[in-house]
Amino acid sequence: MAGPDILRREGAAGEPALKDRALSATAEGIAIADARLPDNPLIYVNSGFERLTGYSAQEVLGRNCRFLQGAGTDPEALEKLRAALRARREVTVLLFNYRKDGTGFWNRLAVTPVCDAAGEVTHFIGVQSDVTEETNIREALKSANRELETAYRALRTDLEAAARVQQTFLPSTLPETAGVRFASLYRPCADLAGDMFNVLPLGGGRLAVYILDVSGHGVASALLSVTLTRFLSAGEIDLGRPADTARALNRKFAWDPRTAQYFSLLCGILDTGTGEFRYTCAGHCDPVLLAVDAEPAVIAGGGPPVGLFPNAQFPESTLHLRPGDRLYLYTDGLIEPDNAQGREFGLDRLVAVLHRERGESLETGLARLLEEVVAWNGSPALADDVSLLALEMT
Repeated sequence: MAGPDILRREGAAGEPALKDRALSATAEGIAIADARLPDNPLIYVNSGFERLTGYSAQEVLGRNCRFLQGAGTDPEALEKLRAALRARREVTVLLFNYRKDGTGFWNRLAVTPVCDAAGEVTHFIGVQSDVTEETNIREALKSANRELETAYRALRTDLEAAARVQQTFLPSTLPETAGVRFASLYRPCADLAGDMFNVLPLGGGRLAVYILDVSGHGVASALLSVTLTRFLSAGEIDLGRPADTARALNRKFAWDPRTAQYFSLLCGILDTGTGEFRYTCAGHCDPVLLAVDAEPAVIAGGGPPVGLFPNAQFPESTLHLRPGDRLYLYTDGLIEPDNAQGREFGLDRLVAVLHRERGESLETGLARLLEEVVAWNGSPALADDVSLLALEMT
């Protein structure tokens, strides 16, 4: 209980001495200005003020505190301070001030008016704190954030340009060929996607059809998907036999531990004259068949993804499609979105929606399917790319 003992020993006469010692011991600079005199001259500064500014009390008493200002002092902050003094109200400002030796420091100045018994302001007490370090850190963070924002805007511009380039590899229109109609849906989860699909005429009423999904997301996946599309579209590989196509891709894009990329693929040859669809499913989602006179069916079968195993085998399967039959090829981003309870949309639900929309056009059915997936997920921001390529024999 030393505090009350000290006060009792000091008594009324000792209180000023105690206050002086307390003011001298504080780290902050404390200055008192007389508000009743012209230009608010200083009548008291403590040791903290002397340490902070480098000026002695003898050098500053009787002067206005503006001697701490200089070229780097913000005029707006000064006007805020002056307006508060004119209005006789409290204010806290951040000022760039200068010590006696000319070095600058950031000064957080809190000014409080002191009133007499009649309520008139007689003095201003200013508490000055050196906040140079924290201000410099804050300014450095602001500068870093500005640089990051600039870099981010540049990156966004590049990504948007890359996305536009990537989308040029998607078919702007699907082939209009006697005997078959096509429709497609493409929705990347980000600017750049790992999904690709296309329909390529081979002549003689034959069409090469493929859909692929590169592992992962982002730039690396997008680059590989574009490379694959260019490779498949440029005539560098014989698309006439789906199993040979998968094997050639498996050799060309063999597993590389540095990138750890692989992809699923469903590629096939559709003969529009006979309705035969001969295809290979390499680690890809099983296609869905809606026949005109049968229940919807998931066509199982296939080999491993492309690029994982050097000697992988890719079997071929054959479907015989009749007029009115619909076939849906899709990526797993369509069936994997989950709801608030963590349940996936799933293949059964996909088949049910397609079956329900059987009487609508291909385009309408795909649009309503996407609506169902988004509603199930509860957000339009799906976690994976969504691609769907549908055909109907006519």
